[in-house]
Amino acid sequence: MSLFRKKKRTVKKPQLLTPSKLVSKKANTPTSSSLTETEKQIKEILGNNEDLRIKHFKIFGKFSAACVYFSSLVNKDSLNKDILKPLMNEPDHLVGKEKPLTRLIDMILTETLYHSEAMVGESIDELIELMLRGETVIFIDGIEEAIHIGTRKVEKRAIDQPQTEQVIIGPREGFIESIATNIALLRYRLPTPDFQVKTMKIGRLTKSTVAICYLKGIANETVIKEVEKRLSEIDIDAILDVGYLEQFIEDNPFSPFPQTQTTERPDKTVANLIEGRVAILVDGSPFSLLVPVVFNQFYQTTEDYSSRFLMGSFVRLARILALVFSLIFPSLYVSLISFNPELLPTEFAVAVAGGRAGVPYPAVIEVLIIEVAMEILREATVRLPKQVGGALSIVGVLVIGQAAVEAGLSSPITVVVIALTTIGSFATPTYTAAFALRMLRFPIMILAGIFGLYGIMVGVIFIFNHMLSLKSFGVPYMAPVSPEDYQGMKDVVIRSPLWWMPKRPDFLHPANRSRLQEKDNKMLEDSKLGNDQREGKSNGGSEGDYSTSSDNDLN
Repeated sequence: MSLFRKKKRTVKKPQLLTPSKLVSKKANTPTSSSLTETEKQIKEILGNNEDLRIKHFKIFGKFSAACVYFSSLVNKDSLNKDILKPLMNEPDHLVGKEKPLTRLIDMILTETLYHSEAMVGESIDELIELMLRGETVIFIDGIEEAIHIGTRKVEKRAIDQPQTEQVIIGPREGFIESIATNIALLRYRLPTPDFQVKTMKIGRLTKSTVAICYLKGIANETVIKEVEKRLSEIDIDAILDVGYLEQFIEDNPFSPFPQTQTTERPDKTVANLIEGRVAILVDGSPFSLLVPVVFNQFYQTTEDYSSRFLMGSFVRLARILALVFSLIFPSLYVSLISFNPELLPTEFAVAVAGGRAGVPYPAVIEVLIIEVAMEILREATVRLPKQVGGALSIVGVLVIGQAAVEAGLSSPITVVVIALTTIGSFATPTYTAAFALRMLRFPIMILAGIFGLYGIMVGVIFIFNHMLSLKSFGVPYMAPVSPEDYQGMKDVVIRSPLWWMPKRPDFLHPANRSRLQEKDNKMLEDSKLGNDQREGKSNGGSEGDYSTSSDNDLN
């Protein structure tokens, strides 16, 4: 009988007509010449918003008009002094002059308003969107066109020192949430017509302004077009930060390694633009997104280039050592304790065995427990207020670590190993790269606990193999090491002197590879100043020109 049972009819619910859908229905619909009808359309779409203002007034005391704006978004001083005052009080040079309705808008724009951002709009959907962005719209009775004026004023924080990328030597300015300010910080450092900015709107609800910044004549045109293509294909309700874009445009979203780089430093962004990369900015985000990227970028800092190359190279070597240290040190400890204790010095092996005498589980379980506890402690420290976070980190490391040792849950050497590993992970300047290493540390520890040193080698080989397979906008992730690039290799393990790097890295395929112009400094040559080691001369550079043998080889 169930075969003949009637199916229930599904009643289709009427679709809720939201204000945004009303705007979409009125796309490209011109405004009405009737001021009353236009005001009715606006109230129908925008509803009873508390900050929506409609002010009626007379232009030159004769033409009925309405000024529509959101009070929370506009600069009221500019609205009153630069717009309403000259429109309501007829200027002296227009007294007695004929003012036909057909020429009224042209007279307002060219002879009346004291504002540089005044334009004409026709469609109601366009004008509504402009109002929602902080512009003021003036409707005039009897005219279908309207005037929209840029009066946006949104409170923003002052330019401050970057919080996530601290330096000792280098600029102290960081991006803020305003995209106009961020572009100004870049243009301030790049006063050249080659600096190009393309904008687009992404997000059905937020309509966030996204800016693509690059240097024309240096950045590869193929990369620029690929960035525009990937961004144009994004269709989502909201884009609130560059991290949203990163998830849509990266090549391999399932990789733990980031294929884009975020930074809140304008100087770092400019340095990458000069190398031939593309920067992406989002209105409301204090970060820029750099593409394409390679792995060696993530352990480099702007301070490497602001300081002398010897100091920069030494610090970078220490940073690379800390990076490797944070990835495999706990796994080495587990494999040596569990599988190959004969590789340890006898005294040290006896001391470790004595420390672990009361621990009731294997070394791999012990390390995993302490590592997980450290990750939880680190996350709690980040999320707590600053006044409490610092105290918690000290209390957590000292008190909890000591209590775990005394309770027999861990050995002292394990606490030391995990502490050194955590300190090593802090030395990686980019948070996303450090997070990838923190994630990979756990599977390598498990492999070490099962297979010993063989497990570590297998895990490291898998990681390198995965990194070699990655690409960022067509650029190999492990460049310039693989494929090898001589110019790029000068800035991988050590930071070579600037005069040793006259060419941009070839793996970015820049349109212009030369970045260092060689010029003979005649003044220094004549006065014989200094003992210039770059010249390769034993007599302090007293003869010949200033082109070195190294530079000749590079060119």
